[in-house]
Amino acid sequence: MAKRGKKYQDALKQVDITKAYAPKEALELIKKIDFAKFDATVETVFKLNVDTKQADQQLRGAVVLPNGTGKEQTVIVFAKGEKAKDAEAAGADVVGDDDLVQRIQGGWLDFDVAVATPDMMAQVGRLGRVLGPKGLMPNPKTGTVTMDVKKAVEESKAGKVTYRTDRDGNVHVPIGKVSFDADKLLGNLDVIEDTIVRSRPASVKGTYVKNVSVTSTFGPGVHVDLSQF
Repeated sequence: MAKRGKKYQDALKQVDITKAYAPKEALELIKKIDFAKFDATVETVFKLNVDTKQADQQLRGAVVLPNGTGKEQTVIVFAKGEKAKDAEAAGADVVGDDDLVQRIQGGWLDFDVAVATPDMMAQVGRLGRVLGPKGLMPNPKTGTVTMDVKKAVEESKAGKVTYRTDRDGNVHVPIGKVSFDADKLLGNLDVIEDTIVRSRPASVKGTYVKNVSVTSTFGPGVHVDLSQF
């Protein structure tokens, strides 16, 4: 394990690692012990009792956080004709079709969310090796392959986040910035918790959510008391 710096060690001393904190208390502590010199991202991690080798136990989706993420999202849209006009009217940062595909093939990746209409996916599919590993590939499960590009753009701008299980059954989701007050972070965390619980695969037996923690970009994690959600 990599050696942690003094600031991290000082922050960790303020966390009772044997304790599961009430959700708001955990978030207040995360804000208190954060030592980053910028407005750090606050993230929650859910450890789930799922077997990600089973297709039906792989969680993937998207949800709009009521209090946003604190980050300005750059949204691009692959669309033609009227749908391209809809995307522009909704506030998309870049809209295009074959020209946008070629631009990305040329190495441009300065965006956070990619949306595409279904008819564009044949062309966009050529970008799979580029966008896939970065989590930027449009996908129906996250609402980014859709004819309703207006809604997709507006939701992304308003604070839509995607989630998916990693190979170890963890779900990492940003829930805001350290500058948010604890109540706003808690509101976002509640929505994530509700979404994940509602997404429980039918084939999962026994305890579904093993544990939950919250952390900031550089700070230590703080365990959250599941019974107090």
